[in-house]
Amino acid sequence: MTRTGERQAVVAAALGLSQAQVSRKQSGAAHWSLEDVDGLAAHYGISVLDLLAGPTHAVGVLHGAVPSLQPGVLAVPPVRLAQAPPDPLPAETPAEAPESEAAGVLRLPVGSCVLCGQPAVDEVDGFPQHLSAEECAEAAAAPAAAPAAAPAAAPAAAPAAALAPRPAAVAPPAAAPAEVPPAPAAPVAPVAAPAAAAPAAPAPAVRRKGTAGYASGSVMEQITDRVHDVLAEQGGDLAAAEAALVKMAIPDVMALMKSSRVGGRYEHSEFPPTADILHKKSQKGADEIWEGRPKWRNPEIFKAAKSGERFEVTALDMNAAYLSALKCWLPIGQLREDTSGVHDPKKAGVHLITPADWDHTDLPNPLGARQEPGQLWVTESTLRQLLDCARQGLADPPVIHRSLVSGATEALLEKMRRALAEVRRSAIAEGDELTVAYVKAMYSKFVSTIGESSANREIRRPDWMHIIRSKAFANLWMKAHKARTAGLQVVQVSGTDELHLMGDWREVFTEGRDLAQVKVKDTYILGGKK
Repeated sequence: MTRTGERQAVVAAALGLSQAQVSRKQSGAAHWSLEDVDGLAAHYGISVLDLLAGPTHAVGVLHGAVPSLQPGVLAVPPVRLAQAPPDPLPAETPAEAPESEAAGVLRLPVGSCVLCGQPAVDEVDGFPQHLSAEECAEAAAAPAAAPAAAPAAAPAAAPAAALAPRPAAVAPPAAAPAEVPPAPAAPVAPVAAPAAAAPAAPAPAVRRKGTAGYASGSVMEQITDRVHDVLAEQGGDLAAAEAALVKMAIPDVMALMKSSRVGGRYEHSEFPPTADILHKKSQKGADEIWEGRPKWRNPEIFKAAKSGERFEVTALDMNAAYLSALKCWLPIGQLREDTSGVHDPKKAGVHLITPADWDHTDLPNPLGARQEPGQLWVTESTLRQLLDCARQGLADPPVIHRSLVSGATEALLEKMRRALAEVRRSAIAEGDELTVAYVKAMYSKFVSTIGESSANREIRRPDWMHIIRSKAFANLWMKAHKARTAGLQVVQVSGTDELHLMGDWREVFTEGRDLAQVKVKDTYILGGKK
């Protein structure tokens, strides 16, 4: 692409793919199919063997500086003009002639060319082969009585025989003296017109879901193909397509999750028995799990603002908080009771704890806005956050009274998370807000319906729902702690993704829409009036 000055959109159009799909294939996030390889070779007018022989060789063939490994079956035959026979070899000076010919030594064939079947004196990667299409043409036009060697028995050359006509029988060479004057060169036959060469490979057809199946079985292409299909069904109406995609988000994200689990190491339970503490007490009520949702204001700063001091505050928004939170420790099977009081990092679930006191007035409590003292049930994400605070010396570790846990992994939803994140990143780069909205609907509805929701009947894991939500709150707390450690003043932390700071936050965070970045939600003046 660099040598030809092409952009991804040009290659994508040639392959019948989207620019995002080509981007993922180039970055290694998606695989190149055999269809893609055929399409690329046809697009650049080189053979598949040359394309797969490495970038240096492929570019050399593209510019004509390197002979092709498969000159007889080029995807797009080069246009060549008929040439007059070259001057006889004896007229060449020794400096201009090849070394063996200058020395007057006849080079005997090493076997039959794997491309044209005629005797060849050179080898490429161990296979007898002519070094150019002209040599193949010369060998085909050479007299049958020319000296030739019996073909070497090379098993690896057998598959290549299908690419060229079967070679004619060649008589074994007669005994020759050590030095024989070079035979006069045979006249060069005019190269056949491009129409007589092998036909160009047809461009791969675009395959979409609903017609001939997915263009690829990758998890990411399930998302992009769905968007393309729905947009086409709605006649290009973005608003109607977005409404249709949002309605499909729940079944689509469950199908995406199942696809992402193919080949996984663990078989998770989708409907394990639900513990009493995870059952809602009423239809609109809540269960007993505390997620640690933050709702905090810095008391000292707000007190100073009320007394007349003036502060410039920036409200930052964390991007795709629930999408980032899919990377968390989730229990695989049914939760079982553990009364050891010791946290096992290889297990996950919910825990009954007594938290330690929190004495920091300039940093929110990881437990969020809880005001009731005593024991409470927290999720795996909250417990790990509290234990991490204890390791940093911010508070004492909590006391664990009882746990409901199962064997766990942090990578259970990782493949799905990466697919959603990559599609979202590509869509943002291309200005495709329809795909961004669809991705947001999928991950947000996944989190909100995997509990005891009647909208999703394919799974019931309220423990997962609470763990993922509390992980989003823990991630927000870590952003606040990072800002405080860097010397910024934390003014307010609220919701799932809102962090208000004083100071030069750009020295700590990168502005943007990616998962690891933040964006400005608002800037305002706090205080200033008595």
